[in-house]
Amino acid sequence: MLSSQEQSAPAAPDRPAPGAIARELARFAHDVTDTAIPQRVRERALHHMLDAAGIGVASSMHDFGRAAFDGLSTLAGEGAVPVLGFKARWAPRDAATINGLLCHGLDFDDTHLRGVIHPTVAQFPAAVSAAVMTNATMMEFVTAYLVGVEASVRLASVAHGAFHGVGFHPSGICNAPAAALTAGRLMGLSVDQLHQAQGIALSMASGTLEFLEDGAWTKRLHPGWAASAGLTAAAMAQAGYIGASSPYSGRFGLFRTYLGGDDTACDYGAATAGLGTEWELLQTAIKPYPACHLTHGCIDAAIALSAQLPDAAEIEQVTALVARETVQTICEPIDNKRRPKNGYDAQFSIPFLVATGLTKGRVSLADVEGAALQDQAVLSLAQLVRYEIDDASGFPRHYSGEVIVKLKSGETLRQRQQINSGAPEMPVPDDEIVAKAIANAGTALGPAASERLCELFLGMDRADLRASAWADELASMC
Repeated sequence: MLSSQEQSAPAAPDRPAPGAIARELARFAHDVTDTAIPQRVRERALHHMLDAAGIGVASSMHDFGRAAFDGLSTLAGEGAVPVLGFKARWAPRDAATINGLLCHGLDFDDTHLRGVIHPTVAQFPAAVSAAVMTNATMMEFVTAYLVGVEASVRLASVAHGAFHGVGFHPSGICNAPAAALTAGRLMGLSVDQLHQAQGIALSMASGTLEFLEDGAWTKRLHPGWAASAGLTAAAMAQAGYIGASSPYSGRFGLFRTYLGGDDTACDYGAATAGLGTEWELLQTAIKPYPACHLTHGCIDAAIALSAQLPDAAEIEQVTALVARETVQTICEPIDNKRRPKNGYDAQFSIPFLVATGLTKGRVSLADVEGAALQDQAVLSLAQLVRYEIDDASGFPRHYSGEVIVKLKSGETLRQRQQINSGAPEMPVPDDEIVAKAIANAGTALGPAASERLCELFLGMDRADLRASAWADELASMC
């Protein structure tokens, strides 16, 4: 008969054999061929990288981008890797750090919904640096990028979105060992070395969500730091440095450590499920709004409701329904969220974003920065926005949202968005991704150079194009 303690203990997860996940990911990274990847996956990969590059170039025009560049330039060594939006070429690790930061800088980058992770903004910079180091073909570059994306989103999916609940950012944590695979693939590491690289990167993975308290700039650094960590780990493994053999399911592996010792809800099988046959890049969403992806369902609903609303003075209360797992990120502390201190604060605020959608019928970059943060119509309505838990949420498969507006007349208006726009079932079309990249990059480069940037990215999946020539062309635009 079981004791009461045994009866109440949570079921242990089905943990794989020690080192099994790292070994399988290493073998995939080593063995997958360029031609084994479906053409549609490769085409979509170019659009995801273009999307990130457009954001990266635009970020160079912002205070955080210039401050990061100035700070890192005091440490950075000159090299061959272009820095997006700046007339500079740095050494591989330094370039990966700044490029990842810039690509994530506007919080407008892609998201794998189930993993709640931004994969491209770490794997693309890691691939650029490693490809330039090795002068790989651009076809090899694209394959290595996809290796990292597939690894990062599967690792993040193991936790079912639980990292955010304990204050860690999976885009910093899970991208680090995945970037080691991206870089290691291009550097020609063996299966054993790729295994070791993941174990080394375990000690470099980092990123907390404390920025949510005050809109600090620190989250922007996480993907770039992960890309840099991946390059470092791959180089050390290539030289024979020994990493932890079971970096994921070990006693002090990634999941037990970053989830506070409790991995009972982890689905370890997700780390390798469908590897090489099911391409999770196609389940990775391009953002239609420059805000935390967790807010998109409610933004969709607010914009849809905006045309039905009377004068704002007639609104008594607004309720946003959100997934329980997202509350700490986009709803709390509620007073801070109702009056954001800066643009980054606004991008993680359900009250501000819902009020913006209801008031303006849109949420654009201009609506979450500068003078828009002092828009009294939006701020006044944000004070009336509260949240409740959405028991019908599709999280983490979808970032569902519902907005309910109660009028002083007693009438109630409501709009539900079960599947957020940009999700795999409602993807942003390729041509709209291109238009988004031109608009973003155009803030720094102008329209003609932005169109050239698009041509450079969309034509790069070629065996006859080397990374050095591609990097020269990219550098000439910045």
